[in-house]
Amino acid sequence: MIHELRIYHCVPGRLPALLKRFETITLKLWEKHGIRQAGFWTVLVGSSNQDLYYLLAWDSLAEREQKWNTFATDPDWLAARAKTEEDGQIVASVENLFLAPTAFSSVK
Repeated sequence: MIHELRIYHCVPGRLPALLKRFETITLKLWEKHGIRQAGFWTVLVGSSNQDLYYLLAWDSLAEREQKWNTFATDPDWLAARAKTEEDGQIVASVENLFLAPTAFSSVK
């Protein structure tokens, strides 16, 4: 199992728009493409409260490449993303890390 940690740094004031997009659009499209989320977090205390952290669960990097690329080019996703950004850009930047569990991790 591989977990992908994605951190979205929002344009100031746009985190609510990103959260709404995930809740009402993105998660349904992920389900369509077989993308499994392992959790979402916002920052309660930290350097920025304009960030969204989430984990995706993959069986392999090959699975990730196939499913993510299919999602990223889905016409429904491209149209929905464009519509949600009619009032301006939501995400300023994205960090992306692939994590492998240690031998002693409770998450495998």
